[in-house]
Amino acid sequence: MVNDDLLTDDENQDAYDDLIVSIEAKAHGLNLLIAVCDDASFRDEIIAQYETELQPAIRPYRITLARGEPSLRGAIAQLVENEEYLRQHNPAVITVTGAEQLYFLKLGEERSEQEVFFGYLQWTREGLREFPFAIVLWVTNQILVNLIKKAPDFWSWRNGVFRFISRKKNTISGKELESIRFAFSDNELSGFDDDNPYLLPIEDLQRFIQDAEQRGVKDATLATLYFSLGEIYRKRLERGEFQDYKKEQELGIEYLSKAVELQKELGLEKDLATSLTKLALLYNSQGKYSEAEPLCIQALALRRKLLGEEHLSVATSLNNLALLYYSQGRYSEAEPLFIQALALRRKLLGEEDPSVADSLNNLAGLYYSQGRYSEAESLYIKALALRHKLLGEEHADVANSFNNLAGLYESQGKYSEAEPMYIKALALRRKLLGEEHPDIATSLNNLAYLYRYQDRYSEAEPLYIQALEILEQRLGVNHPNSITCRENLAYLRDRLSSEQ
Repeated sequence: MVNDDLLTDDENQDAYDDLIVSIEAKAHGLNLLIAVCDDASFRDEIIAQYETELQPAIRPYRITLARGEPSLRGAIAQLVENEEYLRQHNPAVITVTGAEQLYFLKLGEERSEQEVFFGYLQWTREGLREFPFAIVLWVTNQILVNLIKKAPDFWSWRNGVFRFISRKKNTISGKELESIRFAFSDNELSGFDDDNPYLLPIEDLQRFIQDAEQRGVKDATLATLYFSLGEIYRKRLERGEFQDYKKEQELGIEYLSKAVELQKELGLEKDLATSLTKLALLYNSQGKYSEAEPLCIQALALRRKLLGEEHLSVATSLNNLALLYYSQGRYSEAEPLFIQALALRRKLLGEEDPSVADSLNNLAGLYYSQGRYSEAESLYIKALALRHKLLGEEHADVANSFNNLAGLYESQGKYSEAEPMYIKALALRRKLLGEEHPDIATSLNNLAYLYRYQDRYSEAEPLYIQALEILEQRLGVNHPNSITCRENLAYLRDRLSSEQ
């Protein structure tokens, strides 16, 4: 049985059990199995688990497809040639990875790496007969879709397809690419599908941009590509789709910074205001307030100049600058900006809009930080009700409202009211964002803090430990949130030691 901590989803557990059975059922003959997973680290954990479980009856081997000439048969043949155990046709499972690294775009080549791979696969079937082993080929959803179309002969020989669901992925959806579809030729990106959530590997878009840079392109199209890739990374972080939080945060900053630089050079002021805003949000998420502030101020000034005072984008810029001041404890500067943003959104959107709920929530947070609890509670409750109505029960903003209202109740000593809200926020964030998102750490830290105040130290400590591990891995040891969590854990341990 697989480790309970590895596969918490019933569908993933079923897929794993079916994979194990399929490997064992045909241990002495060619057995082509296709496993699908978009999260490379999750995939590697599953592989390690089934390799351990199958031994010693079925010996495990791993191979990685070569770039440029990704031949499945060639890779297996080389492995067998080097392994006496395999040449004796003893029971084995050969795990094949590397398909996820193959480029989808051609970029001037006659065929893309994926097309070369599919071409080899299409004529591989008979050539694999000499290998009487279980062969588990790991692919992503994007590769699977194209494999079915472009290697139908190989596909017809499969003995099973095992899909492992993960929030993380390495691909960009068709909808996210719609705004830059014009940049691709039909030859580069054929079969464009707005509804395909796995249309293009993100590394391919990086490579496409690098190719344009190498050709000396410096135009509005490249600026749009820079912005789009930076914004894709930022949204992946928000949605919990990232493969590596810190790396993708840095890549988001890199590409948005390039967009800002090129838009300034080309005089694209409207686009520049948007890029400045998104770049500021990423700096803010890193706790780099001094880098974020001038960007927010520039964006607000540009939008006022281009759009006038009464525009939703101006309200957004007012709100973003207020949030930055609020994060630094500059409450007197933040309050009038929050109030202006709320008034403008109400005027332009009416009372029932998610942006109005955001402004209510943000102003409530400011009042809470100033100890104006009755004013804060009223606004928090309005924001929560509005978010429930407009966004439904399962939305990240609803989780944020639960968390914020819980914090208010905790500050007033209403622990019995705060605890269930913290627990709801944590459960909802786990469902929506996975286990490794920084927002999970925030919820764990908040719940631990509540338990600490109630002298429930043994319940608080493991929560602080979990929170700190996430924060240090995702944000780094020097991020303000990591430092705060470390201090909280140290304080708790001092209290625990003094009681012993």
